[in-house]
Amino acid sequence: MQLTDYDPLEYLKDEEDFKLALEAAFEEGPGDGSLVAATLGDIAKAKDITQLARETGLSRESLYRSLSGKARPEFGTILKVSRALGFHIGPI
Repeated sequence: MQLTDYDPLEYLKDEEDFKLALEAAFEEGPGDGSLVAATLGDIAKAKDITQLARETGLSRESLYRSLSGKARPEFGTILKVSRALGFHIGPI
C-alpha cells in the first residue's frame, strides 16, 4: 500500500466546499479551535492569502502562523479572518 500526502487545497474549489469544510471542522474538531483555525488557513490559501492579509491588516506570515492549527490565535484574529472570508460566526 502506498500512502500519499493529503492536500486539502485539492478539495477546496468553491464557496460550497469552503462552507462544508468549516462546518466539518466545527463538528469534528477536538474542542480547542485548532481544526477550525487550520481549516480557515486552508480556505485562506485556496482563496488568496495575500488579499486576505490586506483585508485583515495582518501580515501573510502572521496569518500562516495563526492559522496553522498549531498556534492559539486570538479570537479577534479568527473574527477578522472569518469576516474577510465571508463567514459569520455568532448568532444568526
